[in-house]
Amino acid sequence: MTRSGQEYLEGLRDGREIWLDGERVEDVTAHPAFRSTAASFAGLYDLAEDPAHRPVLVRGGVRRAYAVPRSYEDLVARRQAFRTTARASYGFLGRTPDYMAAGAAGFAAAPAVFTGETFDGAEHALAFHRRLAEGDLHTAFTLGNPAPGQGGDDLTLRVVAERDGGIVVRGAKTVGTGAVFADEILVGTIEPLAADDTGHAVTFSVRPDAPGLRLISRTSYEERSRSVFDHPLSSRYDENDAMLVCEDVFVPWERVLTYRDPATTGAVWWQTPAYVNFVHQSATRFWTKLEFLTGLAILISRSHGTGNLPPVTQAVGRLLGMVAQAKAFVLAAEASYEQVDGGRGGVRPGQEISFAQRIMAGELYPRAVQDIKLLAGGALVQLPASGRDLLHPELGPLVRRYFGSPGHPAEERVKLLKLAWDALGSEFAGRHEQYERFYHGAPHVYLTMQTWAGAAEECESLAQECLDGYGLGTTR
Repeated sequence: MTRSGQEYLEGLRDGREIWLDGERVEDVTAHPAFRSTAASFAGLYDLAEDPAHRPVLVRGGVRRAYAVPRSYEDLVARRQAFRTTARASYGFLGRTPDYMAAGAAGFAAAPAVFTGETFDGAEHALAFHRRLAEGDLHTAFTLGNPAPGQGGDDLTLRVVAERDGGIVVRGAKTVGTGAVFADEILVGTIEPLAADDTGHAVTFSVRPDAPGLRLISRTSYEERSRSVFDHPLSSRYDENDAMLVCEDVFVPWERVLTYRDPATTGAVWWQTPAYVNFVHQSATRFWTKLEFLTGLAILISRSHGTGNLPPVTQAVGRLLGMVAQAKAFVLAAEASYEQVDGGRGGVRPGQEISFAQRIMAGELYPRAVQDIKLLAGGALVQLPASGRDLLHPELGPLVRRYFGSPGHPAEERVKLLKLAWDALGSEFAGRHEQYERFYHGAPHVYLTMQTWAGAAEECESLAQECLDGYGLGTTR
């Protein structure tokens, strides 16, 4: 069953321990640092209740992202659901509920991967997927590790004890994007572990209100925003990032997916469809986000009166080419779909294209932002301090006189440029540029996986074929 937005918000009022600016946040649905973004997530749940969108977002009573795709047509249908969700935040909410839903479906497609030498988590992985789907839960994950502590102290989350009913974990995980808004948090590691590193080789799901669990939030851009007019994106779509700190947190066995097995702990991401399912969602969102940014570029050039100048039309043409490139990667990954476990686990998007999309997106996004900044010019840095300037009885007439342009009244033009600054130049925008580079892990991780994906062997074979075709005595 799907949940309403109100039901989702009620679930966040569970006493979770979140810290921001030296203060414990009692209720993320009411605190000025989180409440508007929480409402935006709630709006995504209500979207599935809308008769116009429900057939796209829901199948068989559960969110379509939870379904294990069995055909190319299923992949297309899932992408259409991803697009609907992404458009609701113009691509600026990355870890929406459908993100981990797709990952959990990847686990369910190949549960045998969770059966290791020391622990069998196959049934737990299936139960994890089932619990999330049936409860329509919003799940975040955190896979990064903190820097080493002073004196070599081990600060990374690890198993410190084992009990009859479960395990006890201690330490931290970093960059828990959206964790403060989640119903559950999946904890694991995506980077390869040494064969003897059994203490860190664990994957589990935990509720944010678990005793001993704390979430330390980064700066809230939502809290710093003045209004929707002045900060239209950061005031509503700051999904936040937090460090997860566990001080002897107890995790029941049924929530443990891998345990003391480095090979299996890494394999659950790379040998199931989980990672490429993540890319399917994020690549669709990236395509949508580039569409939005390119639309901004077009509106800005029109407001400047430069839309017909050849250099501007060429710049817009390059941006439209980037949009087409982002779209092409999504469609190509779907068209190059692969069977999972001989078809028993359905199908997944093509792995090579999915890995290549990550390379492309991390490089393309900063270029697109830079190109749009050049089109916007100095107008982005010479804006009224806030919308209140337009409402002031003395200042308002001056602002309306000097900040407008032919065919574009001042209020309309200032509104557009403030949206552009929030997307391109604000601290919120800087976070998004960094996010698009690293949200699927450090480049050395997925670049290594691209090398292992099989294309390298084919490339090498073709070059070797040429070398084998001639020698010192070859004349032509």
